[in-house]
Amino acid sequence: MQVIKVMQVIIVDYNMGNVGSVSKALTFLGVPNIISGVRQDIERATHLILPGVGAFGDGMKHLRAQGLIPLLRKKVYEDKTPFLGICLGMQLLAQTGTEFGRHEGLGWVKGEVVKLRGDGDLRLPHIGWNNVVVRNQDALFQNIPDDNFYFVHSYHLVCTDSGVISAACSYGQTFAAALHQDNIFAVQFHPEKSQMAGLQVLRNFLGI
Repeated sequence: MQVIKVMQVIIVDYNMGNVGSVSKALTFLGVPNIISGVRQDIERATHLILPGVGAFGDGMKHLRAQGLIPLLRKKVYEDKTPFLGICLGMQLLAQTGTEFGRHEGLGWVKGEVVKLRGDGDLRLPHIGWNNVVVRNQDALFQNIPDDNFYFVHSYHLVCTDSGVISAACSYGQTFAAALHQDNIFAVQFHPEKSQMAGLQVLRNFLGI
């Protein structure tokens, strides 16, 4: 008898923002999902999504307070569960963040989160639609209808290893728009707000 594995998509709830909009996007795609910060739910996850809006230090504080850091590390590094960080969820992967002081990050990606320069007349935060340049035909960007995505951020992750950068964007300066390191994926933009291209990115992640 064939065993069918049921997908268990968990959107990690750590009191940092846009979990509802990500859930709605997945539901639109017909994908059952659970918003949860409960250990039992996360332990059963086949796919993990860590969204987030807000400051780096606050994000790490909430993850620690809920005891989620060792659990997420086990799921990602030992169980090899596909993981997608969105916006702040991407930045928290860094070793350190410099928003409102210096803060220790998850350290899953070598690098530091720093403020965008905001060159010339460019305003911060960077809000709006921008094109990205995809590198190496990354799995997250297969069959996207266009390369235009929606951003809302003032900080970005500077990677020590440029090889993990799967897409780049320019806003006065070039910065990492997406990362891929083994089963870890992350995007600085908001796929749940990026119309058809963003929905395709989510489909691609769920197919991993």
